Amino acid sequence: MLIDLSGKTALVTGSTQGIGAAIAAGLAAAGARVAVNGRSLESVEAAVERLGADGGEFFAAVGDIATDEGAGAVFGAVPDVDVLVNSLGIFGARPALEIEDAEWRRYFETNVLSAVRMIRHYLPGMVDRSWGRIQNIASDSAVAIPAEMIHYGMSKTALLAVTRGFAKEAAGTGVTVNSVIAGPTHTAGVEDFVYELVDRDLPWDEAQRAFMRDHRPQSLLGRLIEPEEIAHLVVYLSSPFASATTGGAVRVDGGYVDSILP
Repeated sequence: MLIDLSGKTALVTGSTQGIGAAIAAGLAAAGARVAVNGRSLESVEAAVERLGADGGEFFAAVGDIATDEGAGAVFGAVPDVDVLVNSLGIFGARPALEIEDAEWRRYFETNVLSAVRMIRHYLPGMVDRSWGRIQNIASDSAVAIPAEMIHYGMSKTALLAVTRGFAKEAAGTGVTVNSVIAGPTHTAGVEDFVYELVDRDLPWDEAQRAFMRDHRPQSLLGRLIEPEEIAHLVVYLSSPFASATTGGAVRVDGGYVDSILP
């Protein structure tokens, strides 16, 4: 299957590293012009340079989209897009009874409302052009709430509802809106998270196996997913080939969620 996104402009939020950076690289490899988003000019410029070293067209879209001001800066840098991928997200372990109101709000603002803000701005232009692709990067934690971070799970569950609702708003327009349910994925941030839960003295390969065995035993893959594996699905959903897939929660979770449907 040859996916050609030449002539398309894509914005990937939270794309200076990890899953977001892998998605940006995948979209650019398919021919899209990709806006790289992060909170600081330094981190975004470094990511643009790093990603561009392998080819493809990237440009900066600096701004903290969890705030109105930061979102406005991104809108100024990227007035219209054909592909929007809401990849920005925060996570971390916290005992349920120790999660205070401010932290609940921070998770909702960052993981949910930032995506709503982006969709609200870019969807009308997509509808006017009768083509567009919107994807929200969700998580297995949306449907299998982890006891050690229920605030994160809550935010990803909400993102599934946001996706379904906006897919209905875009019904019949040529614009598709989907969630991608990513399973436990190998990123620098996840390495830190793994070492919060297992012996820090273990070498990484042993720590990863211990984490999957003790904290994610449902995984059929038996290992962490690589960011590029998430990107492959996102690139497909961003293409004309995915024209009949909308309102869905599409899984690339290594078989983690133990159900036929989310």
